[in-house]
Amino acid sequence: MPSPYRELKERAWAANLEIPQRGLAIYTFGNVSALDAERGVIAIKPSGVEYAKLTVDDLVVVDLEGKLVEGTLRPSSDTKTHLVLYRAWKGIHGIVHTHSCYATGWAQARLPIPVYGTTHADHLAEDVPCTAVMSDEAVERDYELETGNQILECFKDRNPLHTPMVLVAGHAPFTWGETPEKAVYNAAVLEELARMAFVTRTLAPAAAPLPKRLIRKHFERKHGKNAYYGQK
Repeated sequence: MPSPYRELKERAWAANLEIPQRGLAIYTFGNVSALDAERGVIAIKPSGVEYAKLTVDDLVVVDLEGKLVEGTLRPSSDTKTHLVLYRAWKGIHGIVHTHSCYATGWAQARLPIPVYGTTHADHLAEDVPCTAVMSDEAVERDYELETGNQILECFKDRNPLHTPMVLVAGHAPFTWGETPEKAVYNAAVLEELARMAFVTRTLAPAAAPLPKRLIRKHFERKHGKNAYYGQK
């Protein structure tokens, strides 16, 4: 009998393969999950399996409490982080975690990525946020669960649908989207923004952020109620 989760697993598998294809991680670094909100389950990459060897059947399905639903392999060690975000935020159906070079560099420096130019403003109307550093107590409790809580704390006054990315201080980035494909897109965009910002700060360490009027203009023309970028 075919798996009832086959389509979900195929989408998660294809999204995971985009991670190395786009240069966002090497070997076993990173993972993508896809949510089936109606069934209350996610499909996620298994822990420690290389992308080059990953098959659709390797994908693991768990419910929103982390209980195994389908699969023979252990799910990603970051599964609890994904589940914290899915439970808290409605409207996201894909989450990506990478260790892409430039975004991870900013995370390790514990710095948000400033809006230096219009490329950034086309995607976000604010800096890419960076979480606080996890406390020793949180590390000892449940590291992956607390990573999710770190992100929620960082977003208590932010809209995760408007800012679909974060840097976890000392760790690496997470992104999300309305679909797993969009979440991967956001991961690729984040890495490009991080690289551009690094180049900007290297060339001009005192570079000023883009004026707010230009940030708002570029963001609204793509995402506002009267957006006119692209095709109808």
